[in-house]
Amino acid sequence: MQHAKPLPSLFAQRYHGWKATTHADNAAWYRRLANEGQRPKAMVIACCDSRVHVTSIFGADSGEFFIHRNIANLVPPYEPDGAQHGTSAAIEFAVTALKVPHLMIVGHSKCGGVQGCLDMCSGKAPALEETSSFVGRWMDLLRPGYERVKDTFPEDQQAPALEKEAVLVSLENLMTFPFVREAVEARTLSLHGLWTEIGEGDLEYYDSIERRFLPV
Repeated sequence: MQHAKPLPSLFAQRYHGWKATTHADNAAWYRRLANEGQRPKAMVIACCDSRVHVTSIFGADSGEFFIHRNIANLVPPYEPDGAQHGTSAAIEFAVTALKVPHLMIVGHSKCGGVQGCLDMCSGKAPALEETSSFVGRWMDLLRPGYERVKDTFPEDQQAPALEKEAVLVSLENLMTFPFVREAVEARTLSLHGLWTEIGEGDLEYYDSIERRFLPV
């Protein structure tokens, strides 16, 4: 592959620093992970946003979280159509093979994907309406959430409201997966909806009884 280049020196230096410190101090733990396989405590579906560092938020060590990231932390509905579904494949592996006891959807403030959906659905982003836009077609998953917020919240509050709707839409779609529903009904799997405010570091969870997000 002629287009592949050597690792930039910045990242190479950081790797060597990690190998000489963090890895060296925990060498036995890393070997155990390698030899015994993974037994994560939870699956986390989070946004690709570089500002959202889920392992830091929860103080997680290597081997604790099975993490999948995509634009706006969305879960598509169950569609066994033979196409390639990266998010669905990750969920299937986590639930049926790893048998994780918890599955967390983590949304966040100032989400660019959510803002893109808001702009697209309100007619302000025609480029995202093009069939060739991967981002636009992915954000179509959030249109049901947009329909719920567009007439409920004033314009300046629609973005944060839609960020939380992205979490709820994903939770709803998770339950369309037969193996997820079976595990939830068998009480071997619990689903969790979370939203974090990047600037302040706040974390909220969705309370299904009160039907709103509350501080953790």
